[in-house]
Amino acid sequence: MKDRIALLVAALWWGSLTTIGFLVVPMLFTQLGNPAVAGNFAGRLFSAQSWVALACALVLLTHFRSKAPERMDDSSRIAMAWILAALLLALLQEYAVAPRILARENLRLWHSLGSAMYLGQWLCTGVLLWRQGRREA
Repeated sequence: MKDRIALLVAALWWGSLTTIGFLVVPMLFTQLGNPAVAGNFAGRLFSAQSWVALACALVLLTHFRSKAPERMDDSSRIAMAWILAALLLALLQEYAVAPRILARENLRLWHSLGSAMYLGQWLCTGVLLWRQGRREA
């Protein structure tokens, strides 16, 4: 039962990244017409996504850590590494990159770096979800 909940949490994390980053934010820029307004909304969405990432990562780390005394296998260790990598990317994006984007500091560099970190987080959670799905099959 706990493994299924972990699978759902991983799916929530990956799905929310996919929905916000690849559907909602691009729609904001095409529909609102004003890049400054769309950028402000996008920034708020990415910030909210960081909190979703933090919550999902904590639940998943707790799940895998709870297995430690009895059966912490290589698969669980690898899953924890993917979770920690994705969490690190989310936190760096929120607390190191986003403030520089909001300050419009070398916008091209920081926006590119933030986008790369978002894509990296999406890939990490995708791998985690894929691996969790295989374990459940």
